[in-house]
Amino acid sequence: MNKVLTPLSIALQAQIPVVVIGGPGVGKTSALNAMALNLDYPIETVIASLREPSDFAGLPVVSNGQVSLAAPSWAKRLSESNHPSILFLDEISTAPPATQAALLRVILDRVVGDMPLGEHVSIVAAMNPPEVSAGGWELSPPLANRFCHLQWSVQSDDWIAGMLQGFPQLTFPRLPDTWLSGLPESRAHVAAFIQHKPHALYQCPKTDTEQGKPWPSPRSWYMVAVLQCACRSVGVEQDVSIPLIAGCIGEGMALEYVNWLSSLDLPDPEMLLKNPDSFVVPERGDVAYTVLVSVAVAACQNLTKARNLAAWQIFGKCASEGKKDIAAASVKMLAIEASKKGFMADADVRKAMVTNLAPFKELLGAAGLLLGVTK
Repeated sequence: MNKVLTPLSIALQAQIPVVVIGGPGVGKTSALNAMALNLDYPIETVIASLREPSDFAGLPVVSNGQVSLAAPSWAKRLSESNHPSILFLDEISTAPPATQAALLRVILDRVVGDMPLGEHVSIVAAMNPPEVSAGGWELSPPLANRFCHLQWSVQSDDWIAGMLQGFPQLTFPRLPDTWLSGLPESRAHVAAFIQHKPHALYQCPKTDTEQGKPWPSPRSWYMVAVLQCACRSVGVEQDVSIPLIAGCIGEGMALEYVNWLSSLDLPDPEMLLKNPDSFVVPERGDVAYTVLVSVAVAACQNLTKARNLAAWQIFGKCASEGKKDIAAASVKMLAIEASKKGFMADADVRKAMVTNLAPFKELLGAAGLLLGVTK
């Protein structure tokens, strides 16, 4: 099976826009149609290179003295369907710059003219590399940054076997209904990496050769968190997750992020919340920050009195060993959620906070989160 198919199927189900890049005649369109059939996703194919900007921005229509932007029939069909569907934008790199500009809102907001397509619509684009496209353009940086870029490869052994024995029916991992439950943890990992390496957050390309490729931005880092969460939910290996991450932020940054995350050897935050006495303060600052953020995120996701107390114990231990500043963001996150749930007024929680609060009194006081808790 082509190595890009499984990553593509995961991104499609996670509703992260994807652009598939490969030479003419390699089977991008036929494979996507087969994937849509396997997943039972209706597909609307739009040849972007043949469309005018108004096909995506909407055609102005005057009615009762007001101007609205009418959407074409394919957009109406997608909008009226409540079933997961695919908008396939073929030959996107040979669409004129004005048409590519009109696509910006379609890709980001799933809106055509004045018509929302709906959250059930996934967007996939395909393009030939600019060097082999007739009259093609590089994607503009704003458009490129809205996609996860996947490079289509041709596997000669698979093709030969298919020609001789018949091509097998494609099957793909299905994301479980609860796959988004792991998103807070993935977001915590991404946030911890950016805290460790702040300049990695935003690196807009400065050269023409790089502008149409994936690059790091707050938007593409969020896409990384979503795709990482989706991959974990189906237990796929790094040969699937790394191309997806690289497709959002670029290969170099992706390898740096994956290697950093692998080196942390992080404990399970749920296990720490069940047994806070087992928490050992990591020596490395970036590891400590990641563990504490993961604990705070896990606790806030399902905040009970016991989990609140356990998290406070962990934060207090970290502060007592000289890592108060590293714990500050996690402490504030937990205190805000505990305040919303009314736990800050609980006698046991107040007692625990008196024990663990001293290093954080100034921080929480400035945020108005002490609520009468005193040392």
